[in-house]
Amino acid sequence: MEKIRKKKRKQNKVKNMKIEILGTGCAKCKKTKEAIEKVLAETGKKAEVVKVEDIETILNYGVMVTPAVVVDGEVKITGKVPDEKEIKKWIE
Repeated sequence: MEKIRKKKRKQNKVKNMKIEILGTGCAKCKKTKEAIEKVLAETGKKAEVVKVEDIETILNYGVMVTPAVVVDGEVKITGKVPDEKEIKKWIE
């Protein structure tokens, strides 16, 4: 019984990755979202992908040029569409 409880506690601690795509809906922002979703599908990784278009929220991250990608609260890239290699590195 104790083993089951420990296992459940461990499972509850597993945190889903959150990937935020910052941008106001430009073509590069859309391509960024598509690229991230493609890599997630190919690798089988799970993540919550959120599109952030609110200027104030974007500025709070210190981002001045979009698109930008934030993974679990950390800005990974700004001003360009990331390539698959970069995305894979972030989600490992």
